[in-house]
Amino acid sequence: MNVSWEELEGMCLSCHKCSLSETRHNVVIERGSRTARLMFVGEGPGEQEDLSGVPFVGPAGQFLDKLLIAAGFEDDDYYIANVVKCRPPNNRDPLEEEQAACIGYLRRQFLLVRPKIIVCLGRIAAKALINPDFKITKERGVWFERKGIYMCATFHPSAVLRDMSKKKPAWEDIKAVRRKFDELREEK
Repeated sequence: MNVSWEELEGMCLSCHKCSLSETRHNVVIERGSRTARLMFVGEGPGEQEDLSGVPFVGPAGQFLDKLLIAAGFEDDDYYIANVVKCRPPNNRDPLEEEQAACIGYLRRQFLLVRPKIIVCLGRIAAKALINPDFKITKERGVWFERKGIYMCATFHPSAVLRDMSKKKPAWEDIKAVRRKFDELREEK
């Protein structure tokens, strides 16, 4: 079902499909350019995101921003969303039923943005979008193609902040995303 941005936003803001709607401060839908060729997908909002209504604005988002700036991305190059639009209590992983309740909104975001590259930030997003059996430590940085869209996964920025040994691999993944982004721009 095709919907407009306004309709999608209204659907998300009025959603009560799962219990996350009972504890949210804000529905967290998007950040970035709606015409971007590159889309990042995280698992769900954290505390700062729930308070602001904007994805990836807390420490993990600030770290992601630093990576993207270092790789030469401009703000209008990318779009950011999450698998679930409401914060799971205590930042726990979103449950499968919560993801299932919300995945339709993310699919509509894909249809509206029409990215050429999707980068899953962490295992939850990779399991939801690439493969339910995805192993982030083993398969991060590997490209998959589906219907002309290139997909890969990297460590979630919050995982990198908890374990700095993941910083170099995450940086290598972002540089690979930059190369793919440039390659696809040249094909245009």
